[in-house]
Amino acid sequence: MFQLTGRKVVVFFLVFFIINYIIAVFWSIEPDRIEVKEYVLEQAVANGEESVTGYATTTALMFVAETLLNKSGGYLSNDKMPPSVFMDNMPSWELGALNQVRDLSLIMRKDFSRSQAQSVEHAQLKVAQPKFNIDHTSWQLPSAEREYQDAIDALAIYRAQLADPKDPNAQFYARADNLVTWLNEVQSRLGSMSQKLSASVGRERINTSLVGDEGAAQSTFAPSESMVKTSWWKIDDVFYEARGEAWALLHFFQAVEVDFKGVLEKKNATVAVRQIVRELEATQETVWSPMILNGTGFGLMANHSLVMANYVSRANAAIINLNNLLTKG
Repeated sequence: MFQLTGRKVVVFFLVFFIINYIIAVFWSIEPDRIEVKEYVLEQAVANGEESVTGYATTTALMFVAETLLNKSGGYLSNDKMPPSVFMDNMPSWELGALNQVRDLSLIMRKDFSRSQAQSVEHAQLKVAQPKFNIDHTSWQLPSAEREYQDAIDALAIYRAQLADPKDPNAQFYARADNLVTWLNEVQSRLGSMSQKLSASVGRERINTSLVGDEGAAQSTFAPSESMVKTSWWKIDDVFYEARGEAWALLHFFQAVEVDFKGVLEKKNATVAVRQIVRELEATQETVWSPMILNGTGFGLMANHSLVMANYVSRANAAIINLNNLLTKG
């Protein structure tokens, strides 16, 4: 007769821990990057469609969203069972990529697909964009995966209508002003991420919120100086969220180079986009350390967050330069 002894319990939990640890490591492997131009052509051939203006951006958006659902381990942010319930790095990576998906889908709905402010929103984008904005931790009624898949399906319909010469209602307007609108969103997102990464090392920060406007005001009092520091428990989460955002963005900028080719060539700005992609690729280099280190200043220990902040800031500076070329060039 089977008897439960203390030794058997210890062995059981040890085996359970080892198995879950191995699964967690496997599920923490970040997805590979792809060459968007080649992938877009493959998708067009597979679907019997023509790669028209907007096809690359829509395909890149679908690819990033599909990767969130289909990567190793699937979508983990809303899992309630081990080992994923104990994981935080990959769910943070998912949130970063999802933030960029949400931003681009919004711009596609209100700008890229509309010729002017008074034009009607495309029906499928009107469906897709809100579905990407469900709470990323929602696991039932509805689940985040179900909503995201519905959004991807709506994007697929929009893409098919784009490529259909008999359907003039589905359009993608590759104009400089539309691209600038999205770049502004990206600048804001990366600027915030750079600040959070830099806050891995506590710094006294001067309040510059009202600088440059004599008549400016704010709701309540804020101190002139404050200590800004990311919690030690959140440093790795912020790092991987930045990795996820950069991973999504480098695919989106590759698509932008395809769809906005005419605009970029006219402004002599194609090389600026390629430089952005180059800077974003640097954020995806392999992390050889078993954990995210948080050394201070010029000390002996590395600070992975500050290294990532440097790459993110360089990418953001290149985006600002591209923005200036498009608006002033």
